[in-house]
Amino acid sequence: MKIFGIGMNYAAHNKELQNPLLYIEKLTSGEAGPVPDEARPVVFTKAESALLTRGMPFFIPAYTQRCDYETELCVRINHLGRSIPERFAHRYYDEVTVGIDFTARDLQEELRQKGLPWDLCKGFDGSAAIGKWLPLTHYGKGIQELHFHLLRNGEKVQAGCTADMIFGVDRLVSFISRFFTLKTGDIIFTGTPAGIGPVSVDDHLEGYLEGEKVLEFNVK
Repeated sequence: MKIFGIGMNYAAHNKELQNPLLYIEKLTSGEAGPVPDEARPVVFTKAESALLTRGMPFFIPAYTQRCDYETELCVRINHLGRSIPERFAHRYYDEVTVGIDFTARDLQEELRQKGLPWDLCKGFDGSAAIGKWLPLTHYGKGIQELHFHLLRNGEKVQAGCTADMIFGVDRLVSFISRFFTLKTGDIIFTGTPAGIGPVSVDDHLEGYLEGEKVLEFNVK
């Protein structure tokens, strides 16, 4: 099983991190047209041991002073695919959930400054929390119409809508499949909206998709 993450896929999130992509100024100013064909999403991977399921607690790594939640829509691949045309990409997933891409933010900044990969700050054990999978048909909406949010200790701290993605889910599936053979069970974290923030010991996190709770666990 492979876990893929997508970085900087929401304009407002890029703005809050001051990490603009090509064309991001137009996107944030409301002047955006179609995303250029040559534009590439930021793709990274997480180790299989990063997967956190069944409401198991998340343990903050000892080597970070700031570990951030990044709430995202996740899709699960349902059959083998390679070099998938975007127009057929919707056939390769049929379940969705909410996940949290935990990021050791201080370590990420250090790696960025040195021009190093993100594996250590993004792919560590337990960094890919996943909620309950539900059929996309359960919501009666298209993949680019879904709303999701996160509660931290009962307070809404992050919310997003897939309509605001820079690269839509089908484009992500198609793009990733150019480089990796997608297999049944592979997971794609599709990017986080604005509103990221640090977690602390004893935090209680709840993830919602279209108003339905699909994710819940504690931070240790």
